[in-house]
This record gives sequence, structure tokens and C-alpha cells, in this order.
Amino acid sequence: MFQIKPKAKSELNINIKKLQEETLLNLQNSKAKNTIRAYKSDFNDFSLFCNKNGFNSFPTNPQIVSLYLTNLSKNDLKMSTLKRRLVSIGIVHKLKGHYLDTKHPSIIENIMGIKRRKGSIQRGKKPILINNLKNIINVIDDQKIEEIKKLRDRSIILIGFSGGFRRNEIVSLDYEDLDFVQEGLKINLRRSKTDQFGEGSAKGLPYFENSKYCPVVSITEWIKISKINSGALFRRFNKGSKLSEKRLTDQTVALLIKEYLKLAGIENTNYSGHSLRSGFATSAAEAGAEERSIMAMTGHKSTEMVRRYIKEANLFKNNALNKIKL
Repeated sequence: MFQIKPKAKSELNINIKKLQEETLLNLQNSKAKNTIRAYKSDFNDFSLFCNKNGFNSFPTNPQIVSLYLTNLSKNDLKMSTLKRRLVSIGIVHKLKGHYLDTKHPSIIENIMGIKRRKGSIQRGKKPILINNLKNIINVIDDQKIEEIKKLRDRSIILIGFSGGFRRNEIVSLDYEDLDFVQEGLKINLRRSKTDQFGEGSAKGLPYFENSKYCPVVSITEWIKISKINSGALFRRFNKGSKLSEKRLTDQTVALLIKEYLKLAGIENTNYSGHSLRSGFATSAAEAGAEERSIMAMTGHKSTEMVRRYIKEANLFKNNALNKIKL
């Protein structure tokens, strides 16, 4: 009969321990950090509701979840938020080894009823279109601040718009991701929301006729003045105009957009970091770009959202009223 020698058994225990550590690490990295953060935040909100009303949040049952969703609907939250909260509650139960039937009739029928009573229209943030983009760049250039700050901010805005980037993709860029070629700038995106396993993708930004609004020219000048030759491309400033080694947060992108829109005299309430991405898609659709070309740049895996941008862009262009002469 085969027997494990003491030494081999000891080595086996060490290997198993390492495997356990690696497995735990894999589980922790199976989802993006922002996704895990959203799960925790959503479940905390559900737990707060349960605590206030004497329910068990974990493990729970479909009837309690249904009451929670009804409570959320009273606060005029979007249907997408309700659905995300439901997913989060289900995922947390699954990760903890408990089953929760999120397709239970008491949940699904309730959601259908909420849709009928409240409607499910998606009110997205406004896109930054060409005119507003130019206004923002003009405002940045007119600011009485150090040139290095102007170049950083204008490069963030122009890169974000021209590449159809998500805000977290903008701030995650490194110097090593850039490849200047004869036609313009090639940007290697190592990871994105729709590429969680890091297969990577590339975006090409050509030179614009008007160099003032050209992202390639702007980023070239930013690299030259910042002297960045490795690591994070967009960084924070310490007191004054001294550039630090710390990478910007994705929230900074949204704050910059709001700040410069306000300075340009544009109401900024309904704009966000996503406005650059949606602005590119809508502007490209208005200019007649094909659906697949827009998706190739934005990285959308589904046509649903891109078609919504195209529909918005064509709202007046293909309007039947244009054929009526009054």
C-alpha cells in the first residue's frame, strides 16, 4: 500500500497551504474592485433596511427582498439601481454559501409592477458634444494657472472624448501604454470594464486638422512639459504646481468636467465623467459613423447602448417633421 513519507507529507501540507492562499487570491480578483465595492455598498443598504424593520438580512428570503425593492421604488430610484441592488444581494448570499432565489415570483412580479407604475425610462447624463468640448478646452486655455496644469487637464478631456474612454480607463493609463506612430497615437488599453481578464485592446487616435483640439498634440505637449517617461500618465499635483507620483482617481475626471463647464457658463448638474464617452458616441453617430466603428472605439460589447446614442443623434436629423413645410 502506498504511504507518504513524513518529508513528502510536510511538503504536501505546504503546497496545499499555498494553493489555498492562491485560491483565495483568485476569488478576490474574480471581480473588479469597483464591482466588489458596489456589491458591499448595495448589501449594506439592504442590511440597514432590514435592521430598521426587524428582518434578517443574511440569510434572507424573497419576500423581504421584495419589500426592500418596493421601499426603494418609493424613493424614485432608477430601475437599473433596483436591479443592481437585487443582483448584489444575490451575489453576497452566493459567496457566503447561501442560496437566494432572485427569480422568485414575489420578486419578479413586484419588479414588473414597479415598472408599470413608475416607468423604466433611463435618464442618462448629458453627453459633451463638439461645441461644449471646444468651450471646455477654450476655458482651460484661458485660465490664469500654470501651463503644466492646463496641459494635464486639456489632455484628460481630449483623450477621454476622442477615445470614448470610461473615466477609470483614462486615469489607469501609463506612459508605457502610448505608442506614437506616423498616423497619430496608438493607445494600448490593458484592462477595461468589458475586459476583466486583461486580454487588452488598442485604440487609434489620428491627428486632427485643428491642432488646438487635437488629443495627439495635447498629450505630446503634456509628456514634454511633465517629463513623464514611465508609470502613471495623469497624476496629482502637490502644493503649487509640483507634479507628484500619485495617480489621479476616476472621480477627478468628473470633477474637472463639472468645474470647466461651470467656468464656461454651462449648467453642469446633468454631466458626469461618462459625458465624454457618451459625447464621443453621439457626435460620431451625428457625423455618420457606422455602429461597428463606434463600438470598436468605445469597446461596447452590446449594440443596445450604442444604438441609443445613434437614436439620440438622429432625433432631429431624420425627423419626419423636416418633410413638412409650414
